[in-house]
Amino acid sequence: MHGKLEGPDGSSAAPKQVAFAVVILQIMVLDMVFALDSIITAVGMTSYISVMVIAILVATAVMVFLAKAIHEFVQRHPTVKILALSFLLLIGVVLIADGMGQAVPKGYLYFAMAFAVFVELLNIRYRKVSAPPVSLHEVIRETKP
Repeated sequence: MHGKLEGPDGSSAAPKQVAFAVVILQIMVLDMVFALDSIITAVGMTSYISVMVIAILVATAVMVFLAKAIHEFVQRHPTVKILALSFLLLIGVVLIADGMGQAVPKGYLYFAMAFAVFVELLNIRYRKVSAPPVSLHEVIRETKP
């Protein structure tokens, strides 16, 4: 994100382009890794293996199908990355707190996340980003009237 907004420090090298297939493969692998938690949860919720397998396959198919659209949305709105990272941090802290025996009411967590998404949607609506992010390393030239 730093490189996208401010550019590499003292470097003129162009960013490395990654093939779309590689990105899809990475998403699939990450989806499978994160699905392990869901699988463990599903084992406690149902005794039907077929239901779990179908749910995992559907979730993976949805991720693959929506990967390009999500990528394009995040590229147009880079602040969504920060929001997503903050959600991961928040969930991580709550999981650590739960592991240490401190119960965190989930309603507070969901409300905070929903409110943050609402504020970000308002920001996106009023910002209407249509140009790529600014490059802060360029020299600003004043024009004389």
